[in-house]
Amino acid sequence: MAHATLDDVLGALRNVDFPADKTELLEAARSAGAGDEVLSALRGIPPETYTNREDIARSIRTDPDTDLGHSPAQRGEQARQGGKPGLSQHLREVPKTPIEEELDR
Repeated sequence: MAHATLDDVLGALRNVDFPADKTELLEAARSAGAGDEVLSALRGIPPETYTNREDIARSIRTDPDTDLGHSPAQRGEQARQGGKPGLSQHLREVPKTPIEEELDR
């Protein structure tokens, strides 16, 4: 599966008036004729109000598999360096912890 590049995503949002929320960003990308990869990348961002293109660039996750080979320490370092405070990381399937499994019973 092909993934959108950051330039593709930001290019589709060149006519956005800021501040803009996630819904407005998706609508702007659709209006600009963005492809499915760009729209998918935008659907993966947290539902926040973005004040500029840099906020979007920090929140966008164009390739969810880019950190699969990283150690927990490397992923932690990435999490500390990137993103706007309070934004979630990319959602992916993760195994439940033993506590979560116990609570689901």
